[in-house]
Amino acid sequence: MKQLLVLSGKGGTGKTTISSALIDLLHAKAYGDCDVDAPNLHLVVPESGLTEKKPFFGMDIFHINPDKCINCGLCLRECRFHAIEILEGKHHINPLKCEGCAFCAEICPLKAITPIKNETGYTQITIDRDTLFSTARLHIGKGNSGLLVSEVKKPIEAFVDRDDLAILDGSPGIGCPVIASIRGVDYVLIVTEPSISALHDMERLLKTINHFNVPCAVCINKCDVSLTVRDKIIEFCKKKGLDILGSIPYDQRVVKSLNTKKRMLDIPGPFTSAIITLSQNIQKWMKIV
Repeated sequence: MKQLLVLSGKGGTGKTTISSALIDLLHAKAYGDCDVDAPNLHLVVPESGLTEKKPFFGMDIFHINPDKCINCGLCLRECRFHAIEILEGKHHINPLKCEGCAFCAEICPLKAITPIKNETGYTQITIDRDTLFSTARLHIGKGNSGLLVSEVKKPIEAFVDRDDLAILDGSPGIGCPVIASIRGVDYVLIVTEPSISALHDMERLLKTINHFNVPCAVCINKCDVSLTVRDKIIEFCKKKGLDILGSIPYDQRVVKSLNTKKRMLDIPGPFTSAIITLSQNIQKWMKIV
């Protein structure tokens, strides 16, 4: 199996739009949405088939048994996350602040603090004939996004054969979801745009990717919005030895197509030609026969 991860240093570069087109053009056997904080690949890739949804439990949070607690205040003083509160004269743990470190349970002299399961989100897979779509969503205010991304990838790794292609739509930035997404993939495609913020964030993202020693290349989306910044991106890629596999012009019809859930590749013109060229260059780069 070859896994292609599509990333962007910042949001709004068109990463998911391009991912959905590549899934179609490259006939991906499986694909997944690793942006578990705000998944949206399902909005642009039609879902059909058998769907299975499961709750995801992150790290345990902790609970104080009021019958055992003697209000010694040790946990209140020692909790670095300020998760211990006093309500109506009793010590309680705020589940929104608890990080699950278990330190309070370790130091409690009467063992009045115990772990409880913490549902932080859910995973969802959809199987349609011979393709699989894996996605997930993190509940509001919950953590363990990196662990949830790993859960998104597991069914893909189990489903896809050695000679098949899997495409992963990652999240913006360089945080835990991105790090978990990069783990184990074969190639990374960075989608950027000609803006100063996108160039700066691409530099940060490249350092993260290089840490994992994963081959990566670049696609410049909306390349004609600023020719000056586009040239800066091209120069940066030359210095870093990065291949630019595609330059896609801005087309307002793509936005209208997304809003009406129509297939973007049915739009005739420069956008479609450029995305097809990008897919062909990716095939050569990844040595896909």
